[in-house]
Amino acid sequence: MGNRSILLVERPTGMPNDKNFELVESEELPRLNEGEVLIQTIYLSVDPYMRGRMSGRKSYIEPFALNEVLSGGIVGQVIESKDGNFKVGDYVEGRLGWSDYNVAKSHQVRKLNPSIAPISTALGIVGMPGLTAYFGLLDIGEPKEGETVVVSGAAGAVGSTVGQIAKLKGCKVIGIAGTEEKCQYLKEDLHFDEVINYKTDNIKDKVKQYTPDGVDIYFDNVGGDISDEVIKRINYKARIILCGQISSYNATEIEHGPRIQGLLVQKSALMKGFIVGDYANNHEEGLKQLGEWVNSGKLQYRENIVEGLENAPHAFIGLFKGDNLGKQLVKVSDD
Repeated sequence: MGNRSILLVERPTGMPNDKNFELVESEELPRLNEGEVLIQTIYLSVDPYMRGRMSGRKSYIEPFALNEVLSGGIVGQVIESKDGNFKVGDYVEGRLGWSDYNVAKSHQVRKLNPSIAPISTALGIVGMPGLTAYFGLLDIGEPKEGETVVVSGAAGAVGSTVGQIAKLKGCKVIGIAGTEEKCQYLKEDLHFDEVINYKTDNIKDKVKQYTPDGVDIYFDNVGGDISDEVIKRINYKARIILCGQISSYNATEIEHGPRIQGLLVQKSALMKGFIVGDYANNHEEGLKQLGEWVNSGKLQYRENIVEGLENAPHAFIGLFKGDNLGKQLVKVSDD
């Protein structure tokens, strides 16, 4: 039995394409040393931040090396163990390779309890995207009842969770997404107060219409022209949370937009960027609360699942085309 893996063989210029990736296969499974476990991948996560790691530029996380296995969030099952903390059959989550099988040490993975929530949620709403939404909104945004919250990229794994938590805190929530299906989901299933389709609506007019009292919190997953229009509407002591800038991840030139420093001064507003790793010491707290909200039905979620390890690059590229509603996953094997 062999082990397939996906390598990054060429750094993307602009939008990634199939030529940037290669599927390779080894004839044997990896061998274990003491203190290690062999994990069969069930789901792997594709996330927008990975595009930055493919560029080779120095950032908050090491870039991917060429001709080596890509890595990201993985949920899998232990099929062999030389670590007393894990037994065969345990479900685990960790940052591992885009491969059918991975070897890991105990500090690289956390054990999952499938009776609490479906194991796939460990890569979504009860995982890194959920924690990103939880800490970004609650710690930086500090939402208060009656405030107006705008979320861009609102139908994605992070944005949809942000909007729901804001509703739990008694806020008015406006979501921005790119298809009628996504807007309908936000409005009818997640009960956002208003939604804007940035591809068909006039962003400037709709933001003004839906925020008559201004914007208190803007959770920015997108950047670009959308953010320019939302930020024009900020209130005194507004909070702008910079989570992602997916509109510019494939840009080949530096984009220039409005200079907003004067507006931030005028409004005594806060603009702060963050990564979920900033809250590493508090992850257990966040996972516990997110799990409780999911189990009680207070948080809903969607998953967009592509079948087959070989299709992981296509799923990743689809993130930048808006193909996913909810968390984008690749199912590598059956549970």
